[in-house]
Amino acid sequence: MPKMKTKKAAAKRFKVLPSGKIKRGKANKRHILTKKDRARKNKLQKSGFVHPSDVGLVTRCLPNG
Repeated sequence: MPKMKTKKAAAKRFKVLPSGKIKRGKANKRHILTKKDRARKNKLQKSGFVHPSDVGLVTRCLPNG
């Protein structure tokens, strides 16, 4: 059986932590920032975690992560 390949798009977006949680960036911080207030933009800078119901999808894309 051939080696499992990592989905490079997922590798760029997610990072698996030693605890097993998967870290992700938040959306809506790329453009149209003038109408978003400062507090909202600051909260979007911080990273979040993948929801437990989506962990299986992400780990399937990151077999070596």
